[in-house]
Amino acid sequence: MSESAKGQFRLTIPSQAEMITAIKSRDEAYDGVFFYGVLTTGVFCKPSCSSRAANKENMRFFHDIESAKEGGFRSCKRCNPENLKRDLEKMINIARHIELHCDDRLTLTELSRIANLSPSRFQKVFKSALGVSPKEYQDASRLDKYKDALKKGESVTDAIYTAGYGSSSRVYGEVTRNMGMTPAAYRSGGAGESIYYAFRVSGLGPLMMAATERGVCFAQFGETLDQLLNQLKSEFPEASFTESPGRKGVELDKWIEALDAHVSQNAPRPDLPLDLRGTSFQLRVWRFLLSIKEGDVLSYGELAKEIDKPKAFRAVASACGANRVGVLVPCHRVLRGNGELGGYRWGIERKRVLLDAERGRKAVP
Repeated sequence: MSESAKGQFRLTIPSQAEMITAIKSRDEAYDGVFFYGVLTTGVFCKPSCSSRAANKENMRFFHDIESAKEGGFRSCKRCNPENLKRDLEKMINIARHIELHCDDRLTLTELSRIANLSPSRFQKVFKSALGVSPKEYQDASRLDKYKDALKKGESVTDAIYTAGYGSSSRVYGEVTRNMGMTPAAYRSGGAGESIYYAFRVSGLGPLMMAATERGVCFAQFGETLDQLLNQLKSEFPEASFTESPGRKGVELDKWIEALDAHVSQNAPRPDLPLDLRGTSFQLRVWRFLLSIKEGDVLSYGELAKEIDKPKAFRAVASACGANRVGVLVPCHRVLRGNGELGGYRWGIERKRVLLDAERGRKAVP
């Protein structure tokens, strides 16, 4: 199964408090993540079951249907949780078919016929089971195949046709967008790329910004110039680095001054070109972060739902933690579900200061 799909499955069930909340709200996003049995009725249900919620002391929680049955519970006739297992198994088989034929033209009608479902029903069940549409899954599988071909040393042109793209225009539009770098740069681990960097002591401490010709690829806080420079080089190990001359390549000195003014002097946040690099899932998270308005916040779970991957809130949190471009990609606007600040790559206090400043600017008429 492709890397993008593997991230949809979790090995452990959520905390008891989280599961009880999901049951009370009948949250369909948790269907298949866990099941719960009710001692007084002897049945087990999926979290979205419409039955009246049992007292929590009468609930028992299970990570799969087999465990619930081994615990002596029978399937609820109202929510019929065993349908989830059958649907998931069927959709996993369809997903494997898509992976094997990702370079073919697969229509929704053809796939739904294999699943013995109507096209509209198949689309809904597949997305519910795997978190993405069949087309998105095929695109991700083709991209995985393309990246594998590059890693194995195939030329860019050969890799394009190995993955079934059919033309360079398609791959350069789709792959550059999803990989955050040119195909040749990905194949070589970024070797041959020139990255300029600049350093300032901002109101939030030492700040380093780095950029390629396409835009900012690194903006981070740290303790010292040396520490930040080592961090930059560790994240782009195959690139060459040059301190910004202020006159060649990108206008990096002006860019870091604008960001420094934003965090130090409450100036407007600069709208700078970005060169984001990550997995297709990470890029999807980071791009949604760019749409969050200043002064607004949301939880990791809400962000996961917004990108149509409601079960992937932990993966969303990991993507926020992997963000290399602080403030400009505003991962500080994402909080825990209970409203607490949660983690932040550059320290909770910096996150607090950034949010307080944004709320203050929003409050000004």
